Amino acid sequence: MAPGVRERDGMDGKGAERLAVARRWGIDLAMLVSIGLLLGFLGPFDSDGAPVVQRYLYWTMCLVGCGVIGVAADDLLGRRVKTLWRRVALVSVVVTPPGGLLVLATQHLLMGQPFGWAVYLNLLWQVWPIVLAVMSVRALVWRRQPARIETRTIIAAPLPEAEAIFRRRLSARRRGARLIAVEAHDHYLKVHTDAGEELITLRFADALDDLAQAHGWRVHRSWWVAADAVEDVRWRRGAGEMRLVGDLKAPVSRTYMGVLKQAGWF
Repeated sequence: MAPGVRERDGMDGKGAERLAVARRWGIDLAMLVSIGLLLGFLGPFDSDGAPVVQRYLYWTMCLVGCGVIGVAADDLLGRRVKTLWRRVALVSVVVTPPGGLLVLATQHLLMGQPFGWAVYLNLLWQVWPIVLAVMSVRALVWRRQPARIETRTIIAAPLPEAEAIFRRRLSARRRGARLIAVEAHDHYLKVHTDAGEELITLRFADALDDLAQAHGWRVHRSWWVAADAVEDVRWRRGAGEMRLVGDLKAPVSRTYMGVLKQAGWF
């Protein structure tokens, strides 16, 4: 059973690869035909005097023929020449001699132009810029856009159990409120929440132990702040100031500045 599954998966992978190659060739051919029809309409290099159908057929045959040679050469050189525009220039030079022969033969068959080295050498200077332009357009069509990488700082909400012990010390009104900061006042603590302030009897060290797993930082010898409550941090004249939600401001000492640097605030 397993070998059959692997074989089927392998066939699916090959089929997808063949489909991608066929799609790419289809887009290339459509592009070459479109450029050929455009040149047939414009009639460059004194070809505007030829009959309309003959002129369109001539340019389409020349563009498709030279383009196919160019695509094949680009695929071969792509493994060795990684720089895009260097490869485009090199492909245009490589394609020009066989492309000139193709154009010479097409002119002879459709327009009765004679063979000859003089005619062929003159054609090279006409074929090369057209091939260069076509391969440049193709390079722009298939050029890979650079990957766009976005980075952002995501502050995860604190887990309920991380603040549970400390919250049980608060009154029922503020026990479920958003915790903003804890400020030490001698043997008391002023707890700042979005439901107002509350004074509790507790040592600051014990509060820090309660909040050890919570998402916040000690930023001063008498301040602890919740990470998701920080709006801005500024450093002036050797001292820092932190703006919290609710227009609350907390000092930042040099001793605890390191944790804010790690969090990306400096």
